[in-house]
Amino acid sequence: MTERVLVPIDGSESSWAALEYTFGHHDDNPIVVLYVADPSERAYTDRSRGDEDEPDGEEDSTGEYSVEYSKELFETARERADAAGVEVETETTIGSPADAILEYAEDNEIDHIVMGSRGRSGLSRLLLGSVAETVVRRSSVPVTVARNAE
Repeated sequence: MTERVLVPIDGSESSWAALEYTFGHHDDNPIVVLYVADPSERAYTDRSRGDEDEPDGEEDSTGEYSVEYSKELFETARERADAAGVEVETETTIGSPADAILEYAEDNEIDHIVMGSRGRSGLSRLLLGSVAETVVRRSSVPVTVARNAE
């Protein structure tokens, strides 16, 4: 039976590590690369994707910039997939990352989730929680958590 594998990406090194892991371990399976546009992200993090590049006056409640950022991520994901000789499908959804990942998996017949762990600690983990931890705890399908080598 062919497994559909979901790989959520956010541009972090650990999400790229998860994608590369998937290419090496699930290359015969359909791979779905998912980006979750989190409307609350900017409110809780000091990480900015470059405000000077953000379109003026075009941002909606989900962040027009998130849509553009997802296009950049998907382009990179496709380049990496091409280099590995693997095909990927790309999808974007909006919401809280853990909830959106779990909902996507449930609604789209996903059999396995491979995701990165950012390794947050301290205040940022307390405020944001751990997306990977939440997905592992609540998922009805197997979850593999990949960390980058650093």
